[in-house]
Amino acid sequence: MELYFKLFEVLFPVFFIIGIGYFLGKRDPKINTKFITDFAGNIGTPAMIFYTITTTGVTLEVFLNYFLYAIVIIFGFAIVGFFVLLALRKDPISELPPLILPNTGNMGIPICLFAYGTAGLGVASAIASVIILFHFTVGVFLAKKKFSFEVVIKNAPTYAIIISIIFLYYGWEVPKFLENTTFLLTYATIFLVLMSLGVALTRLRVVSWNKAVILGFVRVVIGPIIGFSLIKVFNLSGFAAGVLLIQSAMPSAVLTYLVGSMYSPKKVIDSVASVIVTSTLMSFISIPIIVYFALRYFN
Repeated sequence: MELYFKLFEVLFPVFFIIGIGYFLGKRDPKINTKFITDFAGNIGTPAMIFYTITTTGVTLEVFLNYFLYAIVIIFGFAIVGFFVLLALRKDPISELPPLILPNTGNMGIPICLFAYGTAGLGVASAIASVIILFHFTVGVFLAKKKFSFEVVIKNAPTYAIIISIIFLYYGWEVPKFLENTTFLLTYATIFLVLMSLGVALTRLRVVSWNKAVILGFVRVVIGPIIGFSLIKVFNLSGFAAGVLLIQSAMPSAVLTYLVGSMYSPKKVIDSVASVIVTSTLMSFISIPIIVYFALRYFN
């Protein structure tokens, strides 16, 4: 019974805040979330990356290991997603991002925080860092079918990752004023991005339920299967393995829609939006199961 209470404590705050955003989006369809997007991309996310990597006790070795594990998982997602899209006669390039880039930031980080505390937060951020980098490199390349180095240079989270690694490598202690500032920005960002996810769910539409449900299933069910397989192959254990499993189970990231809307044709954008909606709705059922499993077997 204690485990069920823990599960409730982990998931209720996340789903409740998403619900607030959904309520606000329904009440005011014209509500402007551009501020949240700009804040999260340029200030909040870099601050969150720096804070969670440098102040939660994560070592450079652990960070690099789980950074690499995340890349391996994404490669697994890509193989499965590519062939599923081919089977459904969809674009296996432009429509691949929502299948390989889960919502490890908006949803994954807070869930891992509530599940495993600050230690889990650090590992979750290491995994999310890979996803963030891929959004503005591989994600852009797949969406426009052309690589843009300029996007990488202008990507603030990239510099946050580099600076964080430097702090870990030299073992520098983060000044208290900087720790406190990034702490406040981190938790403000978590709240805002969860709320914006709820708002986004009121705006995104599903154009083909049959195919969208299949792709959503691939994202939230096949995803954690690949994550669990990696845990077994590398014989991982403890809370870090639980974080890896939870992060692999997240639904498609809303950012794939934002990137796609800038570079892909409308048909592809509609398909990406459909996968985000269906995978997020499915995750309200699948995530409690995955978190329960993670808490029970990886502590």
